[in-house]
Amino acid sequence: MSITDWPAGERPRERLLSQGAGALSDAELLAIYLRVGVRGKSAVDLARDLLRRFDGRLALLVDAAPGELARTPGIGLAKAAQLKAAFELSRRALSQHMRERDLLTSPGQVRDWLRLKLAHEPKEIFMALWLDSQNRLLAAETLFTGTLSQTAVYPREVVSAALTHRAAAVILAHNHPSGVAEPSRADEELTQRLKAALATVDIQVLDHFIVAGNSQPLSFAERGLLWAPDKGCKKHL
Repeated sequence: MSITDWPAGERPRERLLSQGAGALSDAELLAIYLRVGVRGKSAVDLARDLLRRFDGRLALLVDAAPGELARTPGIGLAKAAQLKAAFELSRRALSQHMRERDLLTSPGQVRDWLRLKLAHEPKEIFMALWLDSQNRLLAAETLFTGTLSQTAVYPREVVSAALTHRAAAVILAHNHPSGVAEPSRADEELTQRLKAALATVDIQVLDHFIVAGNSQPLSFAERGLLWAPDKGCKKHL
């Protein structure tokens, strides 16, 4: 049955207009963008097929190449290109919001952006979000890319990058391709080394996030792993 034959109160577009986008499932939102289905399948059915191809994980779908999207019957390269354009616009809009706001008052946006950027990378990536004196984003920079299990991070290069961006503070982040967000002893030691190195040029480390799968990125500051015990409680995300 075509979506146009559904009762008005069940059609995704009408529900979005009356109830808001948050009331719709991932498949229904995708269906609105796809607009039409294929013979024997509605746009919602086609959207469900697309999601199933990526194990129901929207983040995997967002990161997929156009050719991967187009392998789903009914999703040609034209629709795949449209989807990729929409996903990229969403990323850019989120980045713009981050640049315009104090990131210490927008922790959800930071976590969402990091999850989109790092959650499904097959290799370990170490990033820095360089901030100005008002805690607004200056740049998001990938500093090091490692193997499946580890990456080499050099404090001297991190300090050099900080000075290049004229940063006043930084939020560090890296992913665990294993899917386990718990920090290792090496993660904790690296964070302290970077804190010490950046302190020599008066740049504060505000937090360090570990991103693993679709779970909430782990915050060193919230775990009490960022500040030395004698420094007391600091403001963090």
